[in-house]
Amino acid sequence: MEQSGISLDRMRTFVRIAERGNLSGVARETGAGQSTITRHLRELEDALGVVLLRRTTRRVSLTEEGTRYYGHCQQILGLVEEAQQELRATGRSMAGSVRISCTAALGVLHVSQSIFDFQDEQPDIRIAFNLTDDRVDLVQDDVDIAIRLGPLTDSAMRLRSLGTSQRVLVAAPMWVERYGAPRRPADLAERDGVRLSRVLGSDRLVLQGKAKAGKPAILPFHARLNVDHGLALREALLAGRGYGPAHLWLVEDCLADGRLTRLLPSWALMPVPLSMLIAPERANLARVRLCADFLSERIKRLPGIRR
Repeated sequence: MEQSGISLDRMRTFVRIAERGNLSGVARETGAGQSTITRHLRELEDALGVVLLRRTTRRVSLTEEGTRYYGHCQQILGLVEEAQQELRATGRSMAGSVRISCTAALGVLHVSQSIFDFQDEQPDIRIAFNLTDDRVDLVQDDVDIAIRLGPLTDSAMRLRSLGTSQRVLVAAPMWVERYGAPRRPADLAERDGVRLSRVLGSDRLVLQGKAKAGKPAILPFHARLNVDHGLALREALLAGRGYGPAHLWLVEDCLADGRLTRLLPSWALMPVPLSMLIAPERANLARVRLCADFLSERIKRLPGIRR
């Protein structure tokens, strides 16, 4: 084994290739030429005397030796960054970058302000804030923290439950004037609504009455307008384009000032889990922990979030 060919830069290059599955993506991400990325990998493999990655025309995959070495590199690079953070934090604020992904509407309306406040307290921490309703792969997409609505099954990530997000049925006053206020769920069966199309099961409504022992009311949800973004749903409801279910944090201000009206208040929609995912290899970094703790506390205080 040739020790001079092993360096932290080459380790970082290898880790990102292993995570992204191709060399060109790492070259774009780092701003280095693909020839530099290829050279770093070749020099590392030569120094170790083993093949770390199998290469095809489309992607690369880890060999058995590469899988073991990848785990060691993650530990080494994590320890190096933790040590650097401790030194940087001596006598001054935390420094470094944190990459956050968040459900789009929640991010725009609420999480963005929490990020501004966090950076006011920690001015040396840089934030990359990605807004998307798509599921992200924290490792593949190089994300530290992801805030997501809905059930999650990725056991490889560090998961924090932030609670459940309460939903309500709402409509604009002009819609209620036109169609009348429903007195029971069946009154909505023939009404057109506004539907968030990318939500599983959004083609029906499941409503539970105050008498919990009773059976829930299940009815089809007919939508004349389908949208794929929470803020578009909010605007369509405000414009009287139909009725629909909405997270309380999305419409609480509109209900407070009368721009929207709650329908069937004695019936409840099923709440939706709200969670925070943290990439395990980044979870012990002080700046990531600090940001995750700050955002967790802020999000738990939002309208309609219940522990």
